[in-house]
Amino acid sequence: MDFFQTIFAEAEKVLNDFVSDPANVEDLEKAGSKIVASLKNGNKIITCGNGGSMSDAMHMAEELTGRFRDDRPPIAAIAISDPSYLTCTANDYGYDHIFSRFIEGVGKAGDILVAISTSGNSPNIVNATKAARKHHMKVIGLSGADGGEMSEFCDITIRVPYTAHSDRIQEIHIMIIHSLIQYIETNMT
Repeated sequence: MDFFQTIFAEAEKVLNDFVSDPANVEDLEKAGSKIVASLKNGNKIITCGNGGSMSDAMHMAEELTGRFRDDRPPIAAIAISDPSYLTCTANDYGYDHIFSRFIEGVGKAGDILVAISTSGNSPNIVNATKAARKHHMKVIGLSGADGGEMSEFCDITIRVPYTAHSDRIQEIHIMIIHSLIQYIETNMT
């Protein structure tokens, strides 16, 4: 029992550390407001991440285009996750460009990029944030610790105050994503 209690106690501490910092709540409010304003102007959300963060990016996009809690019109969102696109681009241009190339082709001024990286230092995520800025998109980063290099190119970086293991950061990221989706749904009606 101590094994599992320790795991949940650590997760609870990371969540409490995140929630107890008023700056995090302010950043969530700012991010939600930027997303809603963009959507109301006819723009879309593009999400990206690697590994578990890609799963989170896909989850965010599907909850927005599909359904989260209540029936409502679909919300324009897409995750950069098509395997044939990713492998083609990685093969032709290198893995560091799989997300940025998509943004160059599909992103437009006023769109929102939600870039997810527990370290904030993944080269392909950093390149995605740079490409989004170049295309006059707003960039919201979800990261851990200090936000990493990508935070330099984000309008808002929501940082989970933890560095030891990415799984604890990802657990808070999914709560952040769910709270943002709920905020979007509440404010789009």
